[in-house]
Amino acid sequence: MRIGELSQRTGVSPRSLRYYEEQGLLTSSRSGAGQRHYPDAAVQRVALIRQLFDAGMSSRVIATVLPCVDAPGDLDVAEETFTAMMRERDRIDADIAHLIETRDALDVLIKGNSRHRAKLSRSPQV
Repeated sequence: MRIGELSQRTGVSPRSLRYYEEQGLLTSSRSGAGQRHYPDAAVQRVALIRQLFDAGMSSRVIATVLPCVDAPGDLDVAEETFTAMMRERDRIDADIAHLIETRDALDVLIKGNSRHRAKLSRSPQV
């Protein structure tokens, strides 16, 4: 299928599909006129790539994880993928911890602001 059809079947823009190719996440063959042609399996591949992006992974991390899908029986690939996934999980845990700290700091500010607003509403207006 051509890029327009893959785009239509996946809901992913042609620009994004070209980006996926540039990053080594997706492959196509070329016609004599230079048009991209994708196998039917590309629909599932794009869906997986989208899931990984939606999970917050970068294209670099996705490129590290995808070989496990392409060569599921290769122990070396499985080990490399496992290591990459653990690094990504650690990064996500650190992001979560940072967000919790940020939320807690915001809660302190909200509490202070609430007290200030209550105090202002009790004071006589001049």
